[in-house]
Amino acid sequence: MGLGAGMPGSGPRRRQSQRLDSALLETVRESVMAGAGPVTPTRVAAAVHASGRLLGTAGALAAVETISAELNGLGPLQQLARDPAVTDIFVNGTQSVWLDRGHGLERSAVHFESEAQIRALAVRLVAAGGRRLDDGSPCVDVRLDGGYRVHAVLPPISTAGTLLSIRIRREEVFTLAELRAGGMFGPLVEQLLRAVMQRRLSFLISGATGSGKTTLLSTMLGLSRPEERLVLIEDAAELNPVHPHVVSLESRHGNLEGGGALDLGELVRQALRMRPDRLIVGECRGAEVRELLTALNTGHTGGGGTIHANTAEAVPARLVALGALAGLSQDAVRLQVSSALDAVIHVERTARGRTVASIGLLTDDAAGQTVVPALELRGGRVLAGPAWGRLAAKLGLDSDELGPEGLGPEGLGPEGLVPAAPGPKTRTGEAT
Repeated sequence: MGLGAGMPGSGPRRRQSQRLDSALLETVRESVMAGAGPVTPTRVAAAVHASGRLLGTAGALAAVETISAELNGLGPLQQLARDPAVTDIFVNGTQSVWLDRGHGLERSAVHFESEAQIRALAVRLVAAGGRRLDDGSPCVDVRLDGGYRVHAVLPPISTAGTLLSIRIRREEVFTLAELRAGGMFGPLVEQLLRAVMQRRLSFLISGATGSGKTTLLSTMLGLSRPEERLVLIEDAAELNPVHPHVVSLESRHGNLEGGGALDLGELVRQALRMRPDRLIVGECRGAEVRELLTALNTGHTGGGGTIHANTAEAVPARLVALGALAGLSQDAVRLQVSSALDAVIHVERTARGRTVASIGLLTDDAAGQTVVPALELRGGRVLAGPAWGRLAAKLGLDSDELGPEGLGPEGLGPEGLVPAAPGPKTRTGEAT
């Protein structure tokens, strides 16, 4: 682990310390690996003490921490993962380590001593996930204990050397109030998100990579009634809603012979036999969209998931493209979507952080299937869109609460919307 030039502790003395640390690391590694059992901090500390190095109390603690990270953790990247705001870490080269704390990518002062050190870390992390990373398998994605999702690419597939991308799943799940305090939305949007869950609307959260889709979905799922059974289906488990009854299913890659694979589509089919009250696909990215739409059309209301899209308006085209992977025609997807999904909640990354940019409804008209905005965030104001009346009716709210000037500055809005009279009952017993 090293710091860039100009940082405190850099220079010849720092480089000499790094060489000593490397020698100590190798000594401790050989000592620990020679014994049986897991690599624990206690065993590492004993090996450091047995090395005979006079490090002092602080130095010994630092050595144990560093060596434990090298043997068991993320190596030089471990210190970045300790920051609770960090969601992603990227290694593009020995002097190119980046991180994301929700406000765009930032260059880190951490660097690696050599390309070999990056490759060794990548191979070890992938092996810890039960897979192998070598010339025969140069691109691998694994999930590790501790909430890490690691993607690694080796050269020559990568022209810049070994690449590492690490997504960190935080055990702490934000409440809607905490997301609002962080600037993701104002009190009106918070109220609408609560109503979406209470009224069991089926929904998709759309947005680009890293826009906060999974964070918002986890939080919203925590609003489900305690007696509801949530079945979550993901390619790599990232959702962790605060709820008493959650069942998670994770897809499985094939073994070296290509057997044993279980894709998301098969998991959705299996989930339907588990009597879910809410069926959630963490990320719609392939042919599993067929099974999800079928489920939402056969009584499993209140479900949904996330989907990659640059804008809410692009969601219908994305669904058609994913449906084509499952052999569905454009008309078939359109018919399925029109009765399966109610709302699209779009999130974006802005200069001030992740934000709910709009809430829209899927609509069929002469031009085809579109997402019509019900609410939009523009210039710091939440404005009513053409579909506001329909959304308010679905949520049991009084659309007349909106004046001609919209909802006012973002973060203000009306002091609570007045519920409208209950609408007709659906098969789930909820008003629409």
